[in-house]
Amino acid sequence: MNGPESGSSQTPTPHRDPILFAAETPSINSAAEGVERNWMPWIVALIVICGGLGLAFWLGRAPANSNGSSVDPYARNVTLGNVQVSQASNFAGDQLTYVDGTIENRGNRTITAMTLQAAFPNETGDAPQILQAPLSLVRSRDPYVDTQPIGAAPLPPGKSQDFRLVFDNVSPMWNQQPPSLRILDLATRQ
Repeated sequence: MNGPESGSSQTPTPHRDPILFAAETPSINSAAEGVERNWMPWIVALIVICGGLGLAFWLGRAPANSNGSSVDPYARNVTLGNVQVSQASNFAGDQLTYVDGTIENRGNRTITAMTLQAAFPNETGDAPQILQAPLSLVRSRDPYVDTQPIGAAPLPPGKSQDFRLVFDNVSPMWNQQPPSLRILDLATRQ
């Protein structure tokens, strides 16, 4: 009996939001006026970005002496001679290339560290393969060649010593001629 045909009509009234006029519209700025802006995260982000860019620039730049421009002037007092090359396989089956020679310190300072660049020529006329290695001095030859870094027993002024460089990734296109050697980095002390 209480169907739609019955006389009592209880129609739900729709919910209406009040109409706001432009003067009554809450301002976004008015909500933020009472709050001070915190600049610290922006400052930290700026410092991190600048530091990252500076680090990327510093790591990405080529060392000044990689193109031969600024080697320690003391290098003119160092002579490399009697360069010979040999090869052998290690226990893992890798081919190792040994560059042996003699280093002479003709200056008045003690050499404490040195890195050499070796340019291995090839028969095709292409640019040589360029590798670098720290200089190791030969300490004994019996029963095998024993080397140690030059920093362990620096080379004093007026002395000469046999050295050895070891390379494990020389190209098979290498023409088996001794590489040309150049001093890349040099450290000395009085």
